[in-house]
Amino acid sequence: MDDLTVIRVAIADHVAVVTMNNPPVNAQDRRFQEEIALAFDRISEDEAVRCAVLTGAGRIFSAGADIKARAGREAERRPGDATQHLRRGRAGFDAVYECRKPVIAALNGPALGAGLALAASCDMLIASETASLGLPEVDVGLLGGGRHAMRLFGHSRTRRMMLTGYRVPGPELYRLGVVEACVPPDELMPAAMDLARQIAAKSPVATRLAKHGLNAIEWSSLRDGYRFEQELTAELGRYEDSQEAMRAFLEKRPPVFRGR
Repeated sequence: MDDLTVIRVAIADHVAVVTMNNPPVNAQDRRFQEEIALAFDRISEDEAVRCAVLTGAGRIFSAGADIKARAGREAERRPGDATQHLRRGRAGFDAVYECRKPVIAALNGPALGAGLALAASCDMLIASETASLGLPEVDVGLLGGGRHAMRLFGHSRTRRMMLTGYRVPGPELYRLGVVEACVPPDELMPAAMDLARQIAAKSPVATRLAKHGLNAIEWSSLRDGYRFEQELTAELGRYEDSQEAMRAFLEKRPPVFRGR
């Protein structure tokens, strides 16, 4: 993906490592928003990829909206510009959330505002001891990110973050069960890659349908959600990978998945 400038993608062993590289704080300007959406749309359709890891270059995962680029430009906006800006922001989060491949957030540092929303759009999170999640919008004249925070935190903590700008540090994220692990900085990517490789070793058909099912039932009732999962189970059974998984289990051998 050589045409991307602030988003780097490296693919090896069925795992795509996506690195946000928009120094100094990986702020989400227009170019960032367009490229993060394009990168994950491509990953979604790339059969060579079975899992993705999203992280940031430097000491910050993503500090959120580019305040410097935004400040003072209200008078320059033409009709429709603000709506386009908001849609681009959502598109990046949606591309991660809707990616057909599982996405692991490797939080190398603070993920703030739109950075938190990006992390919350991932399927799993692993944190460095230097990481934190926060909603600083109340201090910079903005709003947003609360609904994404609700996917990770309970009622009181979400409101504390939204109303005070409190940043939840990595060790507390692990204590609260928000992240799968909180590790020293130099152990973050090895931990994330280990989890990614575990997923990549599974049937890509099964993981794709599993993620699709989880996304679809997230807001469903128990009855409707389980019925949808039953339908997906029946669909999975029509694939060769499903039959191979059953044969391998009965024959007590590792399965060989072909993604079909």
